[in-house]
Amino acid sequence: MRSNNPVMARLPGAERYTEQGQNQGYQGFGSPAEPAAPAAPPRSQDRPITVDDVVIKTGITLAIIVAAAAVSFGLSVATGNPGISMLLTGVGAIGGFITVLVWSFKRNFGSPATTITYAVFEGLFVGGFSMVFSGVLIGNENAGAIIAQAIVGTLGVFAGMLVVYKVGAIKVTNKFSRVLTACIAGVAVLLLVNLVVSLFTGGGLILRDAGPIGIIFSLVCIVLAALSFLQDFDVADKLVRAQAPSKEAWGVALGLAVTLVWLYTEILRLIAIFARSDN
Repeated sequence: MRSNNPVMARLPGAERYTEQGQNQGYQGFGSPAEPAAPAAPPRSQDRPITVDDVVIKTGITLAIIVAAAAVSFGLSVATGNPGISMLLTGVGAIGGFITVLVWSFKRNFGSPATTITYAVFEGLFVGGFSMVFSGVLIGNENAGAIIAQAIVGTLGVFAGMLVVYKVGAIKVTNKFSRVLTACIAGVAVLLLVNLVVSLFTGGGLILRDAGPIGIIFSLVCIVLAALSFLQDFDVADKLVRAQAPSKEAWGVALGLAVTLVWLYTEILRLIAIFARSDN
């Protein structure tokens, strides 16, 4: 099962590991252990990946994102200059995008340096994005609460989808993957069109407005991001059960970070919309 996450989908041997993982007895993210079958030998001298590897590498990646976001956020507050927030947001977004592209084309799948670089850029983006949408620089007294709610909401969705995956409430099938991929591709096209229109008109489409359509679009993005976790968990689970090299945990961490950042930005945007409507 290939993930629609551009990072997870490019993990080396992910598709082959997924097929092998159906018959492996190695315990993964939520599947009960079965009698072990002879495991395929690792592709390198690296030891087999474990759940702990995935958890630790993901935790390190998220910690770096949070630290970089705190620096970005703090710098913007200290200077009181909205331009700095916009600059850091732009640098982080572009840097993170380029890092993922380089990661994909160079196939540097198990590189901690690549994952950490991405985490730093995404931290700058998240800090600046949080600053802009929480309204700290315009004196919004509820800015801290808005950010805290977005963080709690993101972690809640992540934990909830992990439970959904573990209990098998939603099966990650080929049909599920195709439909989800098509929906995310459609959203990506709409966002690209919105960006192009905004460059020429200064306002873009109504997809990102505070009206009903903007709210519905944000909810759709949140649902798609949440469902993407199921495929991310499935890829990680199959890599563990097929005893892929442990270095690939850095690739799994990068893929999960991409989905988490997307989910956080959508939740923060939605909460900010409702907060502004209440004022």
